[in-house]
Amino acid sequence: MSLGYAEKLSFRADVGKVGMPELFDSDIDLQSKVEKLAELIRESRHMVVFTGAGISTSCGIPDFRGPKGIWTLQHEGRPMPKAETPFHQARPSLTHMALVELVRAKLLKFIISQNIDGLHLRSGVPRAQLAELHGNCFMEKCPSCRKEYLRDTEVETIGLKETGRRCVLANCGGKLIDTIVDWEDALPSTELYLAEKHSKEADLVLCLGTSLQITPACNLPLKALRSGGKLVIVNLQGTPKDKKATLLIHGRVDEVMAGVMKHLQRRIPPFVRIDRMIVSCSFSWTRRKSVRWLLRIASVQGQREPLHFLKCVEVMYPHRPDMKQGLLHEQPYVVRRETMKLKALDVLLKLHLGEGCMCSTVEIEHALNFESCRSTNQIALLNSSETMQIIACKTPEINLETAMETLRVQAADDETCGRVAILETRDLPTSRGSAVEYAIVTSIFTHALAIKRERLDEHFSESKRGLENSIDFKEGIPKKPRQFKPRSKNFAPDSDISSK
Repeated sequence: MSLGYAEKLSFRADVGKVGMPELFDSDIDLQSKVEKLAELIRESRHMVVFTGAGISTSCGIPDFRGPKGIWTLQHEGRPMPKAETPFHQARPSLTHMALVELVRAKLLKFIISQNIDGLHLRSGVPRAQLAELHGNCFMEKCPSCRKEYLRDTEVETIGLKETGRRCVLANCGGKLIDTIVDWEDALPSTELYLAEKHSKEADLVLCLGTSLQITPACNLPLKALRSGGKLVIVNLQGTPKDKKATLLIHGRVDEVMAGVMKHLQRRIPPFVRIDRMIVSCSFSWTRRKSVRWLLRIASVQGQREPLHFLKCVEVMYPHRPDMKQGLLHEQPYVVRRETMKLKALDVLLKLHLGEGCMCSTVEIEHALNFESCRSTNQIALLNSSETMQIIACKTPEINLETAMETLRVQAADDETCGRVAILETRDLPTSRGSAVEYAIVTSIFTHALAIKRERLDEHFSESKRGLENSIDFKEGIPKKPRQFKPRSKNFAPDSDISSK
């Protein structure tokens, strides 16, 4: 959770039990329970997962009631804990990514989250399969048309207050509000309806990293019990619902989920970070038959919003050596030119990526057309070492979530950072010209614990085959055992391993 969020909440003396001791199952019990949980998931027809702050602690975000939780330290009169990672740079944990894989495998039907950190959406969980009961600190919403705006930085307000921005949809222009509920606010009706619906339909509810103390959210998992469903709780502390649980696991959620995925024979996908931007070009013809044009590189959230993933942009013209190249350091990135008797122009944009990105540069070749253009429908996926040619024309509507998921899956499969996809191409509403929205894979992170289990599985499989091959069953004579070398001497199980 965001420390800023905790500080902005209105004061409440009674926040429930805090600072309870952490409980750990023995290794043997933990292994047995993990196997049982995997079997329950395999047998379920409608599994729902209910998540709390405990699934984000490994991301560097403090919880509330743990030994070093925010409310625990406040209760003891000690200073607030420090986040290990800037909040907008936090990346989803192994548990987040395991849930993404379970959704893709159709083993997980719905996620109900009390967290406001936005990591479920960032991990790739479809919006339609997620209820964020307490809101999302990166989300704004238009109360008039219900459109949601997911920002790159935290929204400044909480308590469903106006943020100072307006809806950009035509014929709307409503005042945007934040989505974070304060103590006295009711839970959002749409989110609560979906959460209740899926809880009643569930034959298995898996609670991960939650103390199940905040009402009314904590009572949702119990709705499954009334229709014969089962309740599983994975938490390091006791909860008020423990006696109602079919299975109670005291262990770290990342370790539990890594074991579950192993038994389900499911790979934990890497986290693929995708950043988006819009390249627009407006133009007008002069009486001298020259064209004046303006090229702008901006955020999808508005021209005044920063592009945090960019350091600078080189603008080049590969087929026009007579035209001067440009290096843009300050946002907004804008190029203004006037060119004689020009109907089309290829512009090469070399994006220099900033801190937190795993590739240094990405090149996009953007083809400008200063004449009327036909409607096309294009989605391109490529590597950072390649370039992309696009004629900026209006395209039929593309499903944004589908295009993003396609990009995310392909980048994860071939572990290629720097892939680019065209999400949308549209005409500018107020002037001649068009805009293209790009999605760019800027980082791919694979969790070390997932890699460790994969390597151990491979090693044990090879060892087993070696043992079987060490006996010549025809002659009954032992062969010389095969020797296996460790994959890596410097393997660190508690750190993240990044792959490009």
